[in-house]
Amino acid sequence: MSVTRHEVMPWRLIRDNVLLRRFIACLLGMLVLAVMTGPSGSASAPTSGFTGSLFHPRILIFIVLAVALFCAITLRRKLRSQIQAVNATLTAWPRKVLPRRNVRYGTYVVMLAAAIVLPLHISGYWQEVLVDQIGIYVLLAMGLNVVVGYAGLLDLGYIAFYAIGAYSAAYWTGALPIHPPIHLNPFYAIPLAILTAMFAGVLLGAPTLRLRGDYLAIVTLGFGEIIQIVATNLTGVTGGAAGVLGIPHFSVNVPGIHYVWSIASLPYYYLLLGFVVVVVFAFHSLEESRVGRAWSAIREDEVAAEASGINVLKYKVMAFAIGASTSGFAGILTASKISYLSPQSFTVQLSILILVLVIFGGMGSLVGAMIGAAVLQWLPQYLRVHPLFGFQPPDLYIYLGALLVTMMIFRPQGILPSKRRSREIRLSEAGMGTADALSPMVDPGVEELSE
Repeated sequence: MSVTRHEVMPWRLIRDNVLLRRFIACLLGMLVLAVMTGPSGSASAPTSGFTGSLFHPRILIFIVLAVALFCAITLRRKLRSQIQAVNATLTAWPRKVLPRRNVRYGTYVVMLAAAIVLPLHISGYWQEVLVDQIGIYVLLAMGLNVVVGYAGLLDLGYIAFYAIGAYSAAYWTGALPIHPPIHLNPFYAIPLAILTAMFAGVLLGAPTLRLRGDYLAIVTLGFGEIIQIVATNLTGVTGGAAGVLGIPHFSVNVPGIHYVWSIASLPYYYLLLGFVVVVVFAFHSLEESRVGRAWSAIREDEVAAEASGINVLKYKVMAFAIGASTSGFAGILTASKISYLSPQSFTVQLSILILVLVIFGGMGSLVGAMIGAAVLQWLPQYLRVHPLFGFQPPDLYIYLGALLVTMMIFRPQGILPSKRRSREIRLSEAGMGTADALSPMVDPGVEELSE
């Protein structure tokens, strides 16, 4: 049966008209948002959610938003050079001033002072969010940024190191069914939890880091699943699916000083802040060191790095071990604060979430990873308190997915990318190499010959 000319024309018109395709995409996106924020269906009327959203006068608001979004995107594309000029003008002064050492150190001091003072003036709820939802994930994002951003290794099982650090704390404090040779204060267990997580990074990395790309991602994904399954089924060691209770809080017992961290969040925040400052200084120094340059070479082109005399396996394992160190501390802090551990707290979805935080903030940028974690972990809590557009917690990942899609379209390098990542994006847009930070840059001519 032949297709008539009239049947083909509408599809050809959509295919050939860029503006029409753009408008349809904006309209469909806003219709999805209307359904997300509309009434929910029920078992007796499963389609009431769609009809109540799409056939209600409020749909006019979303159509207007679709038109506004279409106009904004179209104007942005037409005025790209003018927008870039304005952006360059606005950022010229910070780029000129921040490289000065005195200004840079002064900025750091102001930021640290704000981080110390501001938590004192917020509610207990937001103090808890600052520790449990933001601070912990800032640490995890900084560690994964070493693996993904600095060395260019795709790790989908990073949450396993978090679990190992937490269960190490439970073991050394005597909360697990098996008991250690001596019971330690959680403070003394911190270096042991960090070392255990780093050892797990070496144990995973040594036999598997000869793999690359998707194969490495699959292996690390399997490692994360194995750790969760072991924690669930090894009841006599980890407490099994029921988890473990009674992990003691941090405490200081020295002559003249006796202080116990209770369930209040603020003391944990300052402990976390001190560790974050140490980690930022250490990781920044690593990035500027010989190790950081080796990671950069491996990330850009592993074959060329190996040909230059770099021990690729050594530096890959080092990246895994150092990246796991912050997970170890995050694990022991979580275990001590909530006094409870469960294998269901360490799912592969959390590994993917942490990877999203790094990509959203800017791969290879330490500050970008911190900002990405802070923004994406703060936003759901804010929406729970102030539900915009009828936000419901089950819809969270739809919102995050839409935000990431928008981010990848308009700013694929992330909120605050590293200079190297920004250069990769520019080269990719110019047709030179690839912007994929998890694979080596390949000359297009070489790629054509290999095909």
